[in-house]
Amino acid sequence: MTEQMLGTRFQLWVDGVGGYLVCLSDEVVLGQAVPGTAVDIPILADISRQHATLRRVAGDYLIEPLHLTRVNGRSIRAPVVLADGDQIELAQSVKLRFGKPHALSASARLTFLTRHRIQPSADSVLLMADSCVLGPRRSSHVVCRDWSEAFILFRKDGQMYCRAVGPIEVDDRPCDESTPIQYNSRITGSDFALSLEGI
Repeated sequence: MTEQMLGTRFQLWVDGVGGYLVCLSDEVVLGQAVPGTAVDIPILADISRQHATLRRVAGDYLIEPLHLTRVNGRSIRAPVVLADGDQIELAQSVKLRFGKPHALSASARLTFLTRHRIQPSADSVLLMADSCVLGPRRSSHVVCRDWSEAFILFRKDGQMYCRAVGPIEVDDRPCDESTPIQYNSRITGSDFALSLEGI
């Protein structure tokens, strides 16, 4: 799977846990989900078509307001560096929590605090740098309480790979400890199952 084939976004479906929109770019735009609007995180809400930009720089995330945006209740007019746990508010109603839970990964997570949703539908948004950790610990990007061990998605040379402690199968074929994966494949382990879907 080349970088072009990877695209800039995909959906991650984790059985018994939920669905996630995964954004791979260093810069993403949050905006209103309307036909013809090219935004990375399309939100079903009364906000501007392009409302704010999130940019990953040297492992940090900066939010740049294009329209009314607040961080922790304070209106911002210039880019601000986000910290784990910060609350973002777009316009008057959309609230999200920014999380950067894993100390060894630059990936982050956006979780809605209001009833607003994105299109295509997902429970949260993952801003994936080089790796994304799924597992039972609170420091995981996706917390999977019933799993015994962590599962890692990571990028290398434009290809998506996965790694787990125990044996895994991709489309019912046993795989090595670290194996490349394609979209629309099903990945299973002793106590988990998930799939990636291209957008």
